[in-house]
Amino acid sequence: MRALVVDLEAPRKLRIGNVPEPVPGPGQVLLDVHHISLNHGEIAFAAMRAPGTVHGYDAAGVVMRSAEGSPPAGARVIAFGEGAWAERMAVNADAVAEVPDPVDLADAAAVPMAGLTALRALRTAPLLGKRVLITGASGGVGRFAVQLARLGGAHVIAQANRQDGLTELGAHEVTSELGELGPVDLVLDNVGGKMLVEAWKLVKPGGSVQNIGWTSGEPAVFEPYSLFAVGPSKSLNTFGDVHAPAEDLSTLAGLVSSGQLSPEVGWRGSWERLDEAAEALLQRRVPGKAVLTVRE
Repeated sequence: MRALVVDLEAPRKLRIGNVPEPVPGPGQVLLDVHHISLNHGEIAFAAMRAPGTVHGYDAAGVVMRSAEGSPPAGARVIAFGEGAWAERMAVNADAVAEVPDPVDLADAAAVPMAGLTALRALRTAPLLGKRVLITGASGGVGRFAVQLARLGGAHVIAQANRQDGLTELGAHEVTSELGELGPVDLVLDNVGGKMLVEAWKLVKPGGSVQNIGWTSGEPAVFEPYSLFAVGPSKSLNTFGDVHAPAEDLSTLAGLVSSGQLSPEVGWRGSWERLDEAAEALLQRRVPGKAVLTVRE
């Protein structure tokens, strides 16, 4: 079968190659993959994986062989797991969720990593009536987070250089700089670098920063004693909780189906155009997610 594999000689360290068909293990589902979506980190750090590795985590397709607890054969699903960028994917049953009929599979492919990350990061703190700052809000995680935070009853502040559509998605405030903002209860940081340092200064006692991404590529330098604060402890947390996502994926798919959540796909095309899509993503020219079609 064909797949997107790591190749250190390729322009974006990825190319379409031929690999063996996956063999599902115990408790795994076999999928016929129709669409995949790209995430900034996967593209940026593809070279860190072994050459020949089938890359990627986000897929949407049809169940070929089911497993206990999974949707049945023939069901349209989204999945989160290693080796997703291929014509076939073997994935744990607890990482697959059925896609409701009204939802286009290409749109659904944008949901797994970015939607799951936004949902679980927001669950780390109460949202109702709280001030939530989302940095890098124009990207995939950011656009999901704006919508989900608004649904949770938060006052949503979106930081982004590309600001189109963020107010329509639910942001109460949209800004490119943090200097004039008031205190916030929770930060979802997708940028890192000096933006992370500035965001930390805005966090109220007892509040937290969830550090999700680092698209700036710059170090974050905290001045001496800048992490000290009198009162309830502030926290700075890494985020990477992706275990057993099926239930949360189902929740997200349901929100998309009901019209409460938009996948925000900013780039679509065949996976033969991988280099074009990857370049647009890395240059931050994609509002939201990039989705590639493996087969119609």
